[in-house]
Amino acid sequence: MISFVYFDVGGVVILDFSGTDKWEVVKKEWGITDAYWDDFEPKLCAGKEKISPEFLNAFVSRFEPNPSIYSDINEIHTKNRIGLLTNMYPGMFDAIKKSGLVPEVDWNVIIDSSVVGLAKPDPKIFKLAEQKAGVKGNEILFIENTSRHIEAAKSFGWQTFLYDPVHPEESSQKLLDLFLTLV
Repeated sequence: MISFVYFDVGGVVILDFSGTDKWEVVKKEWGITDAYWDDFEPKLCAGKEKISPEFLNAFVSRFEPNPSIYSDINEIHTKNRIGLLTNMYPGMFDAIKKSGLVPEVDWNVIIDSSVVGLAKPDPKIFKLAEQKAGVKGNEILFIENTSRHIEAAKSFGWQTFLYDPVHPEESSQKLLDLFLTLV
């Protein structure tokens, strides 16, 4: 039985760079190499590094709302407590909210990696999420668009759903179908 549902933000609640060339454009505009980013991003997500407001805007301005998941969120919230478990850069979640990309929902728990100093797939962030939810791992459903984060959640006994941001309408319908079988 599911008692709590965590949603990822980028690629689930909002449409990020997944399935697009937007990241390649940002890297080219800002002169970022893959090697640099592979080293820098984990520190950024854990809140140990910062980015300029201009660079933050380069990300957020390319995100899009994902209205196909809004009805899922609302339906799930009528039956369960819900939260966000997301890897963010410092200031990014606030910028996303100010842009109106995240639906107005009374989230029961919000775990922003840059605030808590832990990032997925670190096991410590999943333990923290369990504590904040106040339920055992097997009572949590985690909706995420990254396979390695799904695998990390499964290692805690969480139930998971791999969301496909390239096909959000289809993925949202599959999510709702799954959820209704779990409650």
